[in-house]
Amino acid sequence: MAERCFQQAIAIQASCAAVEACFQDLELMHCWLNPLLRCRPEGDWNLDRGSRNRFQIQIPLISPSLECVVCDRAEGLIVWQFEGFFQGTDTWRWWQEGEHTQLDNCFRFQIAKPWVAWGFDRVAAGVTQRDMQAQLQRLKAIAETLPVASTVTDNLPSPSPEAAASPSTPADRPL
Repeated sequence: MAERCFQQAIAIQASCAAVEACFQDLELMHCWLNPLLRCRPEGDWNLDRGSRNRFQIQIPLISPSLECVVCDRAEGLIVWQFEGFFQGTDTWRWWQEGEHTQLDNCFRFQIAKPWVAWGFDRVAAGVTQRDMQAQLQRLKAIAETLPVASTVTDNLPSPSPEAAASPSTPADRPL
């Protein structure tokens, strides 16, 4: 079972706080997520470490879903760990870079069942990568219309040791 990684990045003409708001507000998040994807929190929506939710694909009759937990959270970082028809992580990082905010999304996953992997490779892999880029474009469009907010990240924890150990300059960040 090989690990796969789909990674996308985009420059956004908005503050880090505006990008953060696109994750913090579930209604905004549903505006940039794939229209067939719904995030259903367990309890109230939040992005604190340990918060649980389900990302459900709105396909009639089967509605496959991924059970997710926020496994890391800091300013400019959200990592969802998930289980379901995939196992892996969806890492979102953003940082100020000159006049814009750079946003990076890295979707690392494994598919345990060979028949699911076969179907994914033939049908969904390309669609998933194109959808990830489309999501970034939608998130960019939303963030660029939001007023500059400075209080969204005020109460976030400091980066975890793993996040702190990650590359600190944009040139060192993987793409």
